[in-house]
Amino acid sequence: MLTVAYIGFGVSVREYHIPYVENRDDIKVKYVYRREEDIADFAAYEPFYPEIIFTSNFDEVLNDEEVNLVVVNTPDRFHVPYTMAALKAGKNVLCEKPFAPTSKEAKEVFDYAKAQGLLCTVNQNRRFDADFLALKEVIASGKLGKIVRVESHYDYYKPNGWYDHLGTLYNLGVHTTDQMICLFGKPDSIHFDVHSIAHPHVGDDYYDLDLYYGYNKVTVSTSMNVLIDYPRFTVHGTKGSVTFPPALHNSAKKKVVGRHQVSFADAPEERFGTLVYINEQNEKVTEKVRVGCAHYERVYENIIDVLNNGAEKAIKDEEVVEVLRLLEEATEVAKKS
Repeated sequence: MLTVAYIGFGVSVREYHIPYVENRDDIKVKYVYRREEDIADFAAYEPFYPEIIFTSNFDEVLNDEEVNLVVVNTPDRFHVPYTMAALKAGKNVLCEKPFAPTSKEAKEVFDYAKAQGLLCTVNQNRRFDADFLALKEVIASGKLGKIVRVESHYDYYKPNGWYDHLGTLYNLGVHTTDQMICLFGKPDSIHFDVHSIAHPHVGDDYYDLDLYYGYNKVTVSTSMNVLIDYPRFTVHGTKGSVTFPPALHNSAKKKVVGRHQVSFADAPEERFGTLVYINEQNEKVTEKVRVGCAHYERVYENIIDVLNNGAEKAIKDEEVVEVLRLLEEATEVAKKS
């Protein structure tokens, strides 16, 4: 049994974690820890989770021998401190992205966990988005042939920048860059164009990251000044092309106080991708690409498999370190722009 304690109780925990594990026989959510000063922020949600122990005593979580997984869902600057505290208490850890401010710190945390014989991994949940899973299936099918061009867009129209002051690289770019590292691995070379239009030298609100893999050019892009959306993914190969509709933003949803519900049904047809390729008979074929549902529970399934069967981690340490290395380099570019 995986017995879980969540550190933090924000949107991520309520919408991307608990709904995907709450009805499983092999996972028990025992605690939610939030600081005393944060209790008022979440008080309206807590009555909807009567089976969970809410505490502001972190030691209560760390000293409970039943807890064998601590999930860190705090603001970014607390990720490493809470992760290290949990590891030092002998707990396995799943930490939200970004795992650490730097690749060096990330490697140090991973090395410590390995030395203690503990699992420490990162919740790069966008690897399990419905449209990304569908894209992976198309690429794996071979219908596109050799991949030569990839474009990934996650754009908004926020002319005052990303939350007025926060940069997009460590908030959005960590997701979209990880998706490409997941697909293609470490790039042969890179070129970054990063800057802030709304608040120069405060936080980036535009990035265009080019990753090169031989003849394949992969571009990961976000801008806060997009009113006509780009496709979410566009991929061209030697035999065909595929595209998926623009991203849907959670910011457009009306937040309802209550227990969040998720759907495991397929996405509506307007969310399906479009695939055009040349088949073995040299005929041009056009197909719709079914998009199912998100599978954020797979992170937990992998953790159970690692702990019980010695399986390989779904999000590999070296991939996490590489993503952070790229984000560090892109941030340096932003500082000079």
